[in-house]
Amino acid sequence: MRILVTGGAGYIGSHAVKLFLARGHDVWIYDNLSMGHRAAVPADRLIEADLSEGQRLDHALVLHRIEAVVHFAAFAFVGESVTHPAKYYQNNLVNTLQLLDALRRHKTARFVFSSTCATYGVPDKVPITEDEKQRPINPYGHTKLAVEYALADYAAAYGWGYAALRYFNAAGAAPDGTIGEDHDPETHLIPIVLQAAMGQRPAVEVFGVDYPTPDGTCIRDYIHVDDLADAHLLALEALAPGKHLRCNLGTGRGYSVREVVRAAEEVTGRKVPVKEGPRRPGDPPVLVAASDKVQRELGWTPRYTDIKGIIETAWKWHKAHPKGYDD
Repeated sequence: MRILVTGGAGYIGSHAVKLFLARGHDVWIYDNLSMGHRAAVPADRLIEADLSEGQRLDHALVLHRIEAVVHFAAFAFVGESVTHPAKYYQNNLVNTLQLLDALRRHKTARFVFSSTCATYGVPDKVPITEDEKQRPINPYGHTKLAVEYALADYAAAYGWGYAALRYFNAAGAAPDGTIGEDHDPETHLIPIVLQAAMGQRPAVEVFGVDYPTPDGTCIRDYIHVDDLADAHLLALEALAPGKHLRCNLGTGRGYSVREVVRAAEEVTGRKVPVKEGPRRPGDPPVLVAASDKVQRELGWTPRYTDIKGIIETAWKWHKAHPKGYDD
């Protein structure tokens, strides 16, 4: 397929691009590099542009005869979305609607959307199934859910095939160590833990130690970034006009913050300093995915189900690139 990957120079997008190219697809990356990294993708496949630049988007779709789009381009810091919602609605929603209109103009009707478990808010039951009510509690989740609604309406009216993949905590790095996770600021637990192990930060702050969980800390479902990439490719290959997929992506197994810290200490052989702090507002005690639907409909099964295996790939990347892509 001829695929346009928006946000393809970002963390998850770059891993998806790597897989798509390895499988023989004709892949083009559309990224403004505000959050992505030029070094994460092949230079001859990168279109440096913003989704708000309608003419450049039209040109890319026509020039490369794009048949399908995988849409990763979004801001994804929950806290920032609360303090600066305009930024999130403009980029995550308005720019995505402009992208959908461009695809409609050029009759590109196959679309895979990077959604999130944040659309569920605080779930009534765990593991979370796709039947769980979607009640996001922050602007980030609101913008992602709004796009899901738009996709359903566009598909019904224009005969599109689309997938909305709601994933949980992306983690890990390419096993060969060539690309990995590099955010500024870093908000994901595993790279923060590894930075603390390397002495790059004084400690890992644990937000809340009095949750109703076995060790008092939050439990999350960590899914390897390559497993996410696999699911996106399977969704692309399964789509057809009028076919719609709305699926969770997770391992179905949760790990607490303390368990992640202990696993990182085992992998690195280093002590990870921890600082206990108060709960953050809106953090549910447990978020774990039920992924039966995606396994049934796409034949997808995560290869990485143990947290140590995920951390080992991340550790390989961080050891080789202690300053991220700036190395």
